[in-house]
Amino acid sequence: MRFPQLKDGSIDEKQAGEMLDMAYKSGVNYYDTAYIYHNGKSEEFIGRMLDRYERSTYYIATKLPCWKVKSLEDAKNIFDEQLKRLNKDYIDFYLLHSLTADKWRNMVKLGVLEYCDQLKAEGKIRQFGFSFHDEYEVFEEIITYREWDFCQIQLNYMDTELQAGMKGYHLAERLGVPMVVMEPVKGGALANLPSEVCDIFNKIDPHRSIASWALRWVGSLPNVKIILSGMSNLSQVEDNLKTFDKPQPLSVVEAEVVERVASILRNRVNNGCTGCEYCMPCPSGVDIPRNFEIWNNYGIYRNVASTRRRWQSLKPEKKADKCIACGACEKVCPQSLSIIADLAKLNDELEAL
Repeated sequence: MRFPQLKDGSIDEKQAGEMLDMAYKSGVNYYDTAYIYHNGKSEEFIGRMLDRYERSTYYIATKLPCWKVKSLEDAKNIFDEQLKRLNKDYIDFYLLHSLTADKWRNMVKLGVLEYCDQLKAEGKIRQFGFSFHDEYEVFEEIITYREWDFCQIQLNYMDTELQAGMKGYHLAERLGVPMVVMEPVKGGALANLPSEVCDIFNKIDPHRSIASWALRWVGSLPNVKIILSGMSNLSQVEDNLKTFDKPQPLSVVEAEVVERVASILRNRVNNGCTGCEYCMPCPSGVDIPRNFEIWNNYGIYRNVASTRRRWQSLKPEKKADKCIACGACEKVCPQSLSIIADLAKLNDELEAL
């Protein structure tokens, strides 16, 4: 998903090929792609690169873009296209991509589950699962609906209560559903922590990278069978290979250090917005939760480049400076936040970036 790109946005095939070769020759055997990644070019590239190796020595995971499926025929056409892109007779791990409540219920209604079971019976897919982005209650609904071969959730030491979270992890474990974890380093945020936080890890072991702590936290969970890492250069590949060459679960002391770091980071939030959206819609069109999400992430991680990108991507009419201080939001906020003052403060801080 995060292969290096050229200036025109296409995959830098030379560098990406070197990364893939290094990973493969070092024992990495699970390659995750999707119909939409790299503007639809990822599947073809990965398929072509892996054609150089014996098919039985690696696994390919790809995903059905549920939001594009309006009929069962759509699902069939997309799957056929994916096989052609990958140039493969079968897909090892096939997922319903990025399920939310609405997407899930549409897949059930259209008969996509039965179609995927048919593909599995025909040997065109080997394992059938789903990736997930919604609240825990929706995860529970999906994972208990049927017997799944595996599931994929976002999980890291900062997101233990986000989406499915640790509650979802434990449910999958009880049900015997193996788990794939995405975002173990939270899109790189847990590899680029403030220096005073890095110092805490470095005092314990100065030879380990900051990213390795996040990866080992996930790897210490027994039901996590695959950890996905969206590597974007050779040095990241090398660092991850070093982390897992001789994998070591976190010791008791190390686990306590990670929990202390997580607590410190969580206490750096600028305000207590939970994203409940009771304040919405704003009469002036301000996306209050999104503004606070960007601001709070900046408060935690102090990642200027990432924050600048996210702030610039927010539409001008939804930004904090459109607040007219009518007070409608503060009357309904369950956290009793000083929303008007905080919007003014965050606008000054983020515009300064």
